Amino acid sequence: MDIFTLPPLAALLDLSARGLMALIAVLTPVAGPGAAAAAVVLVTLLVRMALVPAGVAQAKADQARSRLAPRLRALQKRWRAHPERLQRETLALYRVEGVSPAAGCLPPLIQAPVVGLVYAVFLHGSIVGHTNPLLGEHLLGVPLGQTAVAVATSGFDGAAALVFGVIVVLIALIGELTRRLLRPAVATTLPPGQRLLVETAPFLTAVVALFVPLAAAVYLLTTVTWTLGQRLVLRRLYPPHPPHRES
Repeated sequence: MDIFTLPPLAALLDLSARGLMALIAVLTPVAGPGAAAAAVVLVTLLVRMALVPAGVAQAKADQARSRLAPRLRALQKRWRAHPERLQRETLALYRVEGVSPAAGCLPPLIQAPVVGLVYAVFLHGSIVGHTNPLLGEHLLGVPLGQTAVAVATSGFDGAAALVFGVIVVLIALIGELTRRLLRPAVATTLPPGQRLLVETAPFLTAVVALFVPLAAAVYLLTTVTWTLGQRLVLRRLYPPHPPHRES
């Protein structure tokens, strides 16, 4: 079931789409044929800027977890045979240190509804019974409602192939930069399963970009670029504690 067919969410989606079209009209005298893509980028950046406080909270939570990691490992080693005692001791450590065990979970929960709504505007071809006008706009002659997979299966289109190719390659390159530049921080703040997910997520985004409308692919490129820059800045401001080396 598509939750955006529910009346309240459908109304929000419709309002967001209408707002985007109004923004395109404002940008057209300046950006010309690229106004629609410029609107997608601008809206994405505005949303990401509004969510910076949640990113700061996430960085602080990661820093706190990295600081406590050696002591948590010691507790796990000592009380591994006594799960209930391990839980009590772990909660006591968090309480003494003034760290909430759920500190790292709240920021993503705050961001998810906002990001989900914006992303949905770029995905839905139909909103409350009418065609999504945004996806009828173009970027370099390619409809924002077109997908890379559709281009590949419906015959070669040089312009579309170039546009999608550049976007997907850029997303993959940013994913590699993310892996190289942020891997030390990830390794010290997340358990192995989550670490693997974070390290591979940027590359999965490049794959996703092949299957979503061009508008959504532009959104993905913008948001992964912003996210990399934000995480680099926040890592400098709130550096994780160096990993503890056990003898």
